[in-house]
Amino acid sequence: MLIPQTTFWYSNPTSRSWRTAAPESALAFHRSLDGYTPTPLADLPSLADELGVGRVLLKDESNRLGLPAFKILGASWAVCRALCQRYNLDPDGMTVPRLKDFIRSNVGVTDMPVLVTATDGNHGRAISRMAALLGLSARIYVPAGLSSSAINGIRSEGADLVETDNIYDDVVTLAAESTHGEARDVLIQDTAWEGYMEVPQWIVDGYGTLFGEIDDALRELHVAGPDLVVCPVGVGSLAHALVEHYRTPGNAAPVLLSAEPDTAACIAQSLQAGKPVVVDTSFPSIMSGLNCGTPSELGWPALLAGIDAAVSVSEADCRQAVLDLQSLGQDVGPCGAASLAGVRAALSSPERRQQMGLNETSVIVLVSTEGLAANPLR
Repeated sequence: MLIPQTTFWYSNPTSRSWRTAAPESALAFHRSLDGYTPTPLADLPSLADELGVGRVLLKDESNRLGLPAFKILGASWAVCRALCQRYNLDPDGMTVPRLKDFIRSNVGVTDMPVLVTATDGNHGRAISRMAALLGLSARIYVPAGLSSSAINGIRSEGADLVETDNIYDDVVTLAAESTHGEARDVLIQDTAWEGYMEVPQWIVDGYGTLFGEIDDALRELHVAGPDLVVCPVGVGSLAHALVEHYRTPGNAAPVLLSAEPDTAACIAQSLQAGKPVVVDTSFPSIMSGLNCGTPSELGWPALLAGIDAAVSVSEADCRQAVLDLQSLGQDVGPCGAASLAGVRAALSSPERRQQMGLNETSVIVLVSTEGLAANPLR
């Protein structure tokens, strides 16, 4: 199969002046989860030297609440909110043990909710973990080409796995359709479409904890704030949280850069076109968690208004980024390494560097969304 090798680039010089309302915070709920602690922000001076900036820091999501990726932040909050809504419970102050006790005491065995989603890896495992913590069942639909490590990770949580021969976007449709007429099913999908916006927004709100932790860590390092934050993107839910956090009045307004595979650059191409674009994702990618062809309808307006720049990266450049970060002692999988590959592509051009306003004193934060255990190099 011939895989296209095309780097997409987009820049919006007006995005830093755009502001949005403060999102709902899930931090109190996350702090109540057993084992919660902020994930590390690692200082990587050799990368700062390479990129010609003052400082490069890596947000390490290789061990988030015992899972090798950040997705549990959104999955946990969305599951909590969805179940509280179903049973008319107040989510304020809700915890997993309280929610589990309520369901066990008040819901009959034949009416127990089933958590359902489609996934290209980490989101499905996070939903499966939440089901296990709550004593519930989960049904997880996966696309063709998902790595054996991702499949085994989902199965290890005890979920019912439905393997398909479809691309990711079609699997999302399949999972949603499977819940029609099934009273027990609770769809927890991390992409949005017309008529399905509330749950994806809760997932985005959950991801906001990650960026709040970055702010706290930078304050501890006596760093005023990042000049550039680089975020991997699939459908754009994490990037949506990135924009909502950094474009809220009162927060720092750094440059925001998204990075995605050349073979599935739906966000960069949509930004270039000024409207959502669906791209072919039948080409395989080591960045399997980013191999998404349709931007989230919920996040699209915020991405169009608030993202400064978007870049796509090649398989080879991403693979090299994984190896380079490993050599620096960082546990980073291909999706997480897309941030480093992306900033390298962005800063390889003096024109792009100037567009982003970066210099030798700039502070860059790379968001690494997964560890290598989540998606080993193939």
